[in-house]
Amino acid sequence: MTGSRAKPAPTAPRANAPKTADAPRAADAGPPVEAPAPAGAPVAAERGADGRRRPGTLRAGLIGLGAMGRNHARILSSLEGVEFVGAVDPAGDPHGSLRGLLGAHGVPVLPEVADLLALGVDYAVVACPTGLHEEVGLQLAAHGVCALIEKPLAHTAQAAHRLVRAFEERGLVAGVGHVERFNPALQQLRSRLEAGELGEVFQVVTRRQGPFPHRIADVGVVKDLATHDIDLTSWITGAAYASLSARTVSKSGREHEDMVAVVGSLVDGTMVSHLVNWLSPLKERFTAVTGERGCFVADTLTADLTFHANGAVATEWEALRAFRGVAEGDTVRFAFPKREPLAVEHERFRDAVRAGQAAEGCGIVTIREGLRTVEVSAAVLESARGTSDLAVPHGAADPSGAGGPDAGTGAGGAGREAAAPAFLAPEGDPSPAGRGASAHRSAHVAEHTA
Repeated sequence: MTGSRAKPAPTAPRANAPKTADAPRAADAGPPVEAPAPAGAPVAAERGADGRRRPGTLRAGLIGLGAMGRNHARILSSLEGVEFVGAVDPAGDPHGSLRGLLGAHGVPVLPEVADLLALGVDYAVVACPTGLHEEVGLQLAAHGVCALIEKPLAHTAQAAHRLVRAFEERGLVAGVGHVERFNPALQQLRSRLEAGELGEVFQVVTRRQGPFPHRIADVGVVKDLATHDIDLTSWITGAAYASLSARTVSKSGREHEDMVAVVGSLVDGTMVSHLVNWLSPLKERFTAVTGERGCFVADTLTADLTFHANGAVATEWEALRAFRGVAEGDTVRFAFPKREPLAVEHERFRDAVRAGQAAEGCGIVTIREGLRTVEVSAAVLESARGTSDLAVPHGAADPSGAGGPDAGTGAGGAGREAAAPAFLAPEGDPSPAGRGASAHRSAHVAEHTA
């Protein structure tokens, strides 16, 4: 997508149209004999008790039964074309919220990932704490299992690189759970930007704030929440981040930041601004895109999209003109189908696993796209720590994840991975300045295609 979108604006297509599993074919005369499929190939159909084929059915598992994991379990238990075969959580189901759901479907809660692998699964959803994503993801890849990994992909950019390498080398489908992409308001917004309805895009502004989530303990607001805004901004505009400056504060007494302000620009010159925090009693999910023809505003809490057009008729009332501007335009709130984003995300990933491929544009958030978001979030934290200005050329990141082991990834850690670009350095300065109390610097980032 370029910086100019001035072509005629046709009506945007429907967003989040339902995708259903393949329709069953006529029963075979008898159970055919099939050779095992190679890793990453489209998965063969499961067989029923009579030995006949059940085309398109995939065996899926879930790792992690926290707040997000329970939502994934709800979707997996009713997802067409998928058999939910097991969930993993060392603590079992302490909340008791899944007993009826899992019991109704005969799905066991297992203590170890190895126990799930022993059941035989085509793919797994990883919804455990972020710090465990790398360990669990590498285990799944080693056993030829595709994975949908909750955002962020990993706790460091180096760990994310290792996950990308593990899944890509084996030809396995892997995606990242940036569920906001599947919000119908943002789907509509992206479609209308692509259709040129706004013309040239000038600025993207996001606000994401709400009360403190006690369920999140291993990362701060940048990795848990701001990654949504980083991903959706690049996705709706089709442009990577070029530069940014950030400032963070920690007011809740935790080791991680709980408020961040980011300003920057994309490679096409679009200005961006993100305000994200866990400190507000007001819950807000706001995205505004301003361009030459007006402004789109998306509210992803209500899945509403509104367009405020630039005025074509001059305001003659002097006092009103001073208050509202020289000209007023129409305001339109669009009507479109609204489906649950998490259900759409699962449908798209199921279809990608069935097809055996996860190239960008296939409908899911690919693991490499998830890597780029982790890299930008690392740059945000690096900028907030107050390091000197730095520039990262295209392709500077190490796609192999090689080098020494991660250092300083914890709250009080220090050090860097050998040969890693500066903005990929692990987070961990425990000082007040390290938590962004007053430091403010610029960090330059670029899309990594290596």
